[in-house]
Amino acid sequence: MTENRIRVDRATDPERYLATDHTVWFAEVPAVSTEEQLIGLPEDQRFAADVDGSEPGTYPGIYGVFPLTLAVPGPGAGARQVACAGLSWVGVHPDHRRKGVLSAMLRHHFEQVHEEEGTHVSALHASEPAIYGRHGYGLASLEMEVSLGRGTTLTAPDLDGAAAAVTTQLATVSDPDVPKRMRECHLASAGLGSVVGEAGYYARVCHQLPEHLRDKEPWRVLFARRDGVDVGFAMFRRTHKWERARPSGEMSVWALVGDPAAQLALLRRLVDFDLIGAVKVGTVGVDDPLLLWVGGPRSTSDVATYDSLWVRLVDLAEALQERAWSAPCDVVVDVEDTAAPWNDGSWRIRADDAGEATVERTTAESDVRLRVEALGGAYLGGGNLVALQRAGLVAERRRGAVAELWRAMRTEVSPTAAVGF
Repeated sequence: MTENRIRVDRATDPERYLATDHTVWFAEVPAVSTEEQLIGLPEDQRFAADVDGSEPGTYPGIYGVFPLTLAVPGPGAGARQVACAGLSWVGVHPDHRRKGVLSAMLRHHFEQVHEEEGTHVSALHASEPAIYGRHGYGLASLEMEVSLGRGTTLTAPDLDGAAAAVTTQLATVSDPDVPKRMRECHLASAGLGSVVGEAGYYARVCHQLPEHLRDKEPWRVLFARRDGVDVGFAMFRRTHKWERARPSGEMSVWALVGDPAAQLALLRRLVDFDLIGAVKVGTVGVDDPLLLWVGGPRSTSDVATYDSLWVRLVDLAEALQERAWSAPCDVVVDVEDTAAPWNDGSWRIRADDAGEATVERTTAESDVRLRVEALGGAYLGGGNLVALQRAGLVAERRRGAVAELWRAMRTEVSPTAAVGF
């Protein structure tokens, strides 16, 4: 018996789309309208898989895309923002698992991005990281969750003057101008590896459903301001807690955004809130100054490390040419990419002293053989190709070629962690 063909297209039924999401993620269903639950996810970026005979109330699979910019290596060790498709809302109905639904949806996603003018990369945060490497996503950055005690000393003598010039202003996410202010801060200070969403993304971040507020403080935003202008923010919420008649509340910080002086001023304010005993800061990058300011990991209450952004080169040549290069190289790579066959095969990567690269098809003998996810992992300068070679995940055919390519792709500091989407 021939299995039904999987069809993937725009999700035309928002109720069915949302019902699928609820089935897959099994969280409490909010008592608000469908469109309110889908706020920030553009209608034309909601997709679904379908097969003949599937249940009418749910789709066999769904996915969504947040239009983003991704900060990739730029000139002078800086960052350059490029268009990025932020893959999210991915789910396969339990009745349709292991039938090729996810593979069909990801192929559709890659084809959509491939056809879109000006967008050459896809990125995601993986709920289950074992899945996405099989589809060409490489782990491009790490993130830490750092716990600090109240009154933690933050030492940065060369930043003290600049931090002292920063004032802070408290707001609540329900304030109508807060999403716009957050986005403008993020755009102005996006460091290597950061993602910045469109206006709808920040509207979603700031939107609070009653079910998410039960017994919880509303999310608040502490803005950093310099000369009356927003230069950064920290989004946080607090939880009441008392131990032996002493206040020991907990503060969770979603992200710190801004230049180092702004972040330092924000952190010094956050660890000095009344009634708080512990401050847990999320979305901290590997080379974030926070750990240096406190004196290293053992000067914190706890540090947990997780995978942050997974990057997929959908259009290999265009994506590699969009970023700046750290050193010259001339390497032929044989790339394996079964899900985006237009990438499969041999490419000559030539980077010059100015940091620009040309990437072209070639019939020359390859120097390096690798899967496309290896280049995705190295794309932001964080995934070490030499380490992958040592681990047996990249093959070298010309001695020194992997190190040559990696020297050209690596960056002076590791990519920062990316906020969730």
